[in-house]
Amino acid sequence: MENENPICILKLKIMEILIQIEEFTCFLGCMYLFSRLNLKWWWFPVLLLVPDLSMAGYAINTNVGAVLYNIVHFKGTGVAIALFGLGKNNRNFMLAGIMLLAHSTMDRAIDAGLKYADGFWHTSLNSDLLF
Repeated sequence: MENENPICILKLKIMEILIQIEEFTCFLGCMYLFSRLNLKWWWFPVLLLVPDLSMAGYAINTNVGAVLYNIVHFKGTGVAIALFGLGKNNRNFMLAGIMLLAHSTMDRAIDAGLKYADGFWHTSLNSDLLF
């Protein structure tokens, strides 16, 4: 870190922890919304992993990979799809939006952010600390 002041480092760590708690809280909210759809619970962990299929774009190149990944992992995408489903009374769209949002908040809670086009590990959240 540029500033080695222990107080500054502590403040940054506290902020990181608060953001992770906030994201985990949103994840729990998604679990609640999923429960309101009255589906079998085994669907939740299965569908939770589906958004990571967007990483297949990296097989083409890093630009395509980052764009595809970011569209799927942008929390606004999940919210918009869920609200569209709610407005149309369409459970499939509600489910898709809830699962996209759940996956995105789970990723943010573990410090995995949106991707830059120069490489998979260059993210908006310093996820290089994980690997």
